[in-house]
Amino acid sequence: MSNIIITIDGKECKAKSGQTIVEAAAENGIYIPVLCHFRGLEPAGVCRICTIKSGGKFQAACTTPVAEGMIIENMTPEIENMRKAIVEMLFVEGNHMCPTCEKSGNCELQALAYRYQMMVPRFQYIFPDRSIDAYSKILIDGDRCVQCRRCVRGIQTKEGKHIFAMQNRSGKSMIVADEDLEAKMTAKQAETAMEQCPVGAILKKEVGFKVPIGKRRFDAKPIGSDIQ
Repeated sequence: MSNIIITIDGKECKAKSGQTIVEAAAENGIYIPVLCHFRGLEPAGVCRICTIKSGGKFQAACTTPVAEGMIIENMTPEIENMRKAIVEMLFVEGNHMCPTCEKSGNCELQALAYRYQMMVPRFQYIFPDRSIDAYSKILIDGDRCVQCRRCVRGIQTKEGKHIFAMQNRSGKSMIVADEDLEAKMTAKQAETAMEQCPVGAILKKEVGFKVPIGKRRFDAKPIGSDIQ
């Protein structure tokens, strides 16, 4: 891959052709928030929290490849307000009870709410009626799912079959697991599914508060501090 030069918020950055904006920004110590993106998985551009502006157009930084001379706006008030609005929408369209959630302190959505100083969402709460599905090795809590599809893209059998899938469409869409394939999941796969989920929607059974509150990922350092 050849080296190219891009500019992010006025900072000249070196990037490699074929990289996405998110990848190039991270290598240059610039944080772009993500939720559906996960290193090692095919980018999906689902959540749009990584929205940037280039060439006068809003684009998903996790799916947009860099190009020579690209000028990118990332931390402008307009874009940051848009990102905060996305976080607020994700909270109001679900039933997120952070104080009682196993992922509190490890939750990326919660950490983004702190980053954007979300107090009272500007949107009305929907309070949807969603199920909690108990499988043999995991629980899927529809109340907390943000439908990022990390589990769909990242958790597969050795034969390449997807254990998780999206069911229904639009406002009724939800994540489900194939019961037969889920029953054959290893303990490691169940743990990985829980870790890859950015919120508390997938929980491995018989595991609770293994890492105590106060010592979790975002308890001491805010989200993005590993890049900036």
